[in-house]
Amino acid sequence: MPRTPAALALCLALAAVAVPLSAAPAAADSSACTHHFSGPQICIRLEGRGARNSVTGIWTNPPEEVASRPVSLLRNGQHVGTATAVRSGKALTHTWPPGDTGSGTELCVRFRGSQRLACQTTR
Repeated sequence: MPRTPAALALCLALAAVAVPLSAAPAAADSSACTHHFSGPQICIRLEGRGARNSVTGIWTNPPEEVASRPVSLLRNGQHVGTATAVRSGKALTHTWPPGDTGSGTELCVRFRGSQRLACQTTR
């Protein structure tokens, strides 16, 4: 047991470092959204582990009359493909199936009719 405040602080600091090192690897699940107060709110969600992820494009506040809209997936700025996002509740969504997205890859989604991109980088 440490006897001085400095020794106690050192033990606590070492314990704080040891806990994350012993934890299991975290999943790659993450999301990001555009940060604009008006207009389309576009989001991207990655779900998976490591370099294998599914990608979901989400438009959280489309006009009520819009039931579907094309959404494009970009990988490091290059167009990968376009699919049709459909309404699910108040949002339009489309999920691309899991695939090898790589590590350190910037994935972005853009909905037709909006210049805004939502991007997330894989880990």
